[in-house]
Amino acid sequence: MTAPIPRDIPDLPAVPGTPVLLPGHVPATAVVAPTRRPLTAVFRLLTAALASAGAALELLLGSPGQIMSYFGIQAAIFLALVSLASARRAWQASRPLTSSLTGAALLYIVVSALVYHLLLGHTTPPFSMTGAAHPPLAWHGQWLALQLLYTAAPLAALVDWLILTPPSRLHLRQTAGWMLYPLAYLAFFLTRAELLLPGTPGRYLYPFLDAEQHGYRGALANALLLGLALYALAVLLVALDHTRPNPVGRRP
Repeated sequence: MTAPIPRDIPDLPAVPGTPVLLPGHVPATAVVAPTRRPLTAVFRLLTAALASAGAALELLLGSPGQIMSYFGIQAAIFLALVSLASARRAWQASRPLTSSLTGAALLYIVVSALVYHLLLGHTTPPFSMTGAAHPPLAWHGQWLALQLLYTAAPLAALVDWLILTPPSRLHLRQTAGWMLYPLAYLAFFLTRAELLLPGTPGRYLYPFLDAEQHGYRGALANALLLGLALYALAVLLVALDHTRPNPVGRRP
């Protein structure tokens, strides 16, 4: 048998002093309702159009199977899809895409642009996804496709990140995940080359990864250097994201 519950519960003594609230981080999206951002949506649609147009031009000018095997083409298509989804959310005042996804799209398109302008744009014979033996003429299809893929689309992605995206969304823990796709691409690149006969045009899509020219040791060494540079760029983007100003206020 338990003791009977008393009818009247005596008042509890007051807690001495003023209670102290513990500090806590509440994201802006929890207290600030998302708003429609039509200008942001339009700009992201333009970014998707630039990336899509560059990839489409290359597909029209070359062999689709070979064109789709290039890292730059895949990065452009990924950027186009992410930009379309981000534009839709900005137009409908929905929650933004996860920063892991948008950060990956930015990293891949920027690194493809850097590789082209630093390593491929001035090679002899000239770099071409379609197998052309001569440098592309200005304002012709191949030249325009390269400008869209490696200049216009990356610049648009950078402007979106710097001006239309709140800072401090990228995190160092995300960088390891961003490296999975480049590693998978390297495995695909080498497997594809092994399945093609030696001497096949376009067997090795990038000259610095050409195992016939550099040997497997040289090609893998170049791949390692590129991987380290890619990871360093990822860390740099995260650091810049936490130090740059916030041009969009507290909007999500």
